[in-house]
Amino acid sequence: MKKTAIFIISVLVLFTSLFVSGCKQQVENSKAMEQAGSSPKQDNRYQRHQQSGQDLESKSGSDSLSVAGKTRDWLLRLTPISLSEAESQVVQIETARIGYLEFKPFLAAMGKVLAPHTRTSLISYAFPARVYQIRVNVGDWVKSSSPLVTLQSQEVGQARADFFKALADFELTQANYERQKRLYERGAGAQKDFLTAEAERKIARANLEAMEKRLHLLGFSEEDIRQMASTHQINPVITLYSPISGKVIDIKVVPGEMIDQSKEIMTILDPGVLWVDAEVFEKDIPKVKTGQRVEVSVEAFPDRVFQGKISYIGDILKDETRTITVRTEVMNEGLLLKPGMFASIKIYLNDGEKTLAVPEGAVCDYLGEKFVFIAQQGKFEPRPISLGNRLNGHYQVLKGLSEGDQVVTAGSFELKSKLFEEELKKSIHD
Repeated sequence: MKKTAIFIISVLVLFTSLFVSGCKQQVENSKAMEQAGSSPKQDNRYQRHQQSGQDLESKSGSDSLSVAGKTRDWLLRLTPISLSEAESQVVQIETARIGYLEFKPFLAAMGKVLAPHTRTSLISYAFPARVYQIRVNVGDWVKSSSPLVTLQSQEVGQARADFFKALADFELTQANYERQKRLYERGAGAQKDFLTAEAERKIARANLEAMEKRLHLLGFSEEDIRQMASTHQINPVITLYSPISGKVIDIKVVPGEMIDQSKEIMTILDPGVLWVDAEVFEKDIPKVKTGQRVEVSVEAFPDRVFQGKISYIGDILKDETRTITVRTEVMNEGLLLKPGMFASIKIYLNDGEKTLAVPEGAVCDYLGEKFVFIAQQGKFEPRPISLGNRLNGHYQVLKGLSEGDQVVTAGSFELKSKLFEEELKKSIHD
């Protein structure tokens, strides 16, 4: 029993040593192959694989071209088909006459509706004041020079008082000047007194003009100053007027609030004309010019188109998007457009041209090739065509049709099925 166990253990040790030495030899062979590089056999297999890949790619490209050509040749060889009386009762066929339509190439872009700086006025006051009375509400339409808000200001009170004092001094020196002038002309007054009176009058006039300019700086108009000079009332209030005609879109103060030069009181906007700033890609910049006609549409009114023209093209290309800003000045018909809306624009590149057009519903497709059915004396001829741009449910016809051709616009799917059915029958019989 012991001899048998010893024999089995010896056999296991022998097989283990043989297995380990075999593994070492395989590792050494692998290292040697890595140092020496890949074998010629492997290189040949790689070259054959690479060559077969290139051949496959070349074959794929040529196959795609040949498929398009074969498809077009097959469509050209097709013969007209006709419907039986029973089929004609089931299939509703409608046709349309091919004619000319005006196709206008355009460039599409996305933009945002903005309030023009030239039609927006921000009302504020340059000196500390207190809001005494607000004369308008948000949404009110105002005309130029309409009263907006009345303020109380210590600066205004002091300026009014200084103006009245300067006015009184001028009136006094003016009266003295006229008296000294009369005396001097009669020979009853000294020239020295006359010249002194004249100098005092000039100084008083200069002082009065300085006070008037100060009142202008505070916001008073010529009419306000004339009225102030006639009433002689020292009231520390001033009314601010609208510099433009438009709509009050925002009021940021309440009566009794203290304000300074950094405080915005209200905003007036004339929304009759707005801006739409769009981003145009770098490759399309040469196509865009000022004055080009633009159509603007917004999501809120998908059935409305707003007309405008390009008024400005930016001078700086944005590095992040590789786009440039193109500004459209658009007439806001019905005041439907609101600043902040996103908009889609179409920039028409030229006046367009009239070209043959086919209705979209008449176009059939087979393996990427387009064709239509021509109705002629109860038969329907499949005819390959080449198409251009798409516009308002029509395609521009580049090749294959003539003016006056009657194309099938409804029932073309059934005709296509009938055509393929007959071609299949022919191939079976052949």
